[in-house]
Amino acid sequence: MSALMPASPRGNILILALSQALMLSAIVLSMALAAILGAMLAPDKGLATLPVAAMVIGTALASLPAAMLMRRTGRRPGFLIGALLGVGGSLLSALALYRSDFAAFVIGHFLLGSYQGFANYYRFAAVEAAGPAQAGRAISLVVAGGVVAAFLGPQLGVWGRDWIGGQIFVGSYLAQGVLSLAALVLLSRLRLPKVAAVDDGPARPLREILAQPALRVAIFGAAIGYAAMIMVMTVTPLAILGCGLPGSDVTPVIQWHVVGMFAPSFFTGILIARYGAPRIMQAGFVLLLGHVVLALSGVEFMHFLSALILLGVGWNFAFIGGTALLTQAYQPGERMKVQAVNEFAVFGLVAAATLSAGWLYDRFGCVTLNLAVTPLLLAALIAAIGIERKFHRLAMAAA
Repeated sequence: MSALMPASPRGNILILALSQALMLSAIVLSMALAAILGAMLAPDKGLATLPVAAMVIGTALASLPAAMLMRRTGRRPGFLIGALLGVGGSLLSALALYRSDFAAFVIGHFLLGSYQGFANYYRFAAVEAAGPAQAGRAISLVVAGGVVAAFLGPQLGVWGRDWIGGQIFVGSYLAQGVLSLAALVLLSRLRLPKVAAVDDGPARPLREILAQPALRVAIFGAAIGYAAMIMVMTVTPLAILGCGLPGSDVTPVIQWHVVGMFAPSFFTGILIARYGAPRIMQAGFVLLLGHVVLALSGVEFMHFLSALILLGVGWNFAFIGGTALLTQAYQPGERMKVQAVNEFAVFGLVAAATLSAGWLYDRFGCVTLNLAVTPLLLAALIAAIGIERKFHRLAMAAA
């Protein structure tokens, strides 16, 4: 068979899942280290989470041009550009650590976030490969690639800590660059039709599309779930150290949090197919609220560990449920512009949450930070309940 012929849907989804694992391993490594290293390099401790915030801002800002580029050139060229940004961001971050340059460290993480901005379309590409009937499962399988990241990302941080003599964690970021390079090679084997080819068909005005309650709930729910998760995850390494626990406790807490984020993906799609996306989103918001209760119950290692696992599972249900609900709210000819709006809205809110996380923690502590997300989670839970009831009324009317 010619190398230019389209690969099977299963082959494409496997490539996307492996690429997701490599990308998220790089991102998780930064999540585990960036705030701690930021506190070492920053002129003000309140800026410790700025590298993480820059990463999330990069994700948000890259989402729109990534969508436009992939509509014109196809998914694969866009994904390859994203991986190149990942390589560049890792190398710049390593150089910044070597020179103790906080500004360059922040820019390096902005580039890493831009890599994620391109890579976030892996899950939509999986839907195109599998077809709408298998959307939930395809999204879940790609997102499940993050299970690898739970162990590979933090472990690379530990292994690379002293690779370069006298230069702490420079080796970790060099290893991160190798992950992005491996993703670049893997993505070069991806074979998908051009997005324009699968987008043929009528398209409604964007205002009309966004007027749909289901679409608004999908975007709002995914954004709130992601923002709550990232706000807490960003400051957790600082909180663990601030409570007098050893630095060795950071890695297992982050690892099992990421397992909680991605391991449920092996069955989240099945649950969505059985119970519907709104019901799974509701479960996610209940779990995220449960995290708040656990987080406020104590500051020992097991409090951090159990709360962060619950935080991860809640994020999984809220985010994948929101993504699956989103795919039900647009026609084929509308997918790219709706996906771009979704990514920009979700990661714009996530960026704001990350920017505020360091300031809230530095000024008010963990209790206030956890309490700050509670009203938003309650609002998202109410919205998900409302849209499920609307679907039920429509189904009853059509029966």
